Amino acid sequence: MDIVTIMGYVAGVCTTSAFLPQAVKIVKTKHTKDISLMMYSVLTTGIVLWCAYAFINHDWPLALANGVTLFLAGWILILKLRYG
Repeated sequence: MDIVTIMGYVAGVCTTSAFLPQAVKIVKTKHTKDISLMMYSVLTTGIVLWCAYAFINHDWPLALANGVTLFLAGWILILKLRYG
């Protein structure tokens, strides 16, 4: 594995893990008032497009990171719709 691929995986772990505390907090508190529905809608759309881009280009670090990010951001979006 070359340094660029390793850098891609590390970047993916950093950006993806940033969503985890927010998702956990929402599950615990069921409070989403301060989360922007528009922001998470646009973000989730962008992540779907990044996933498509990564699959088309066979960029597996990008696909993996964005797949997990899509799950977390999508989960937050669903919780916002449910509790907001």
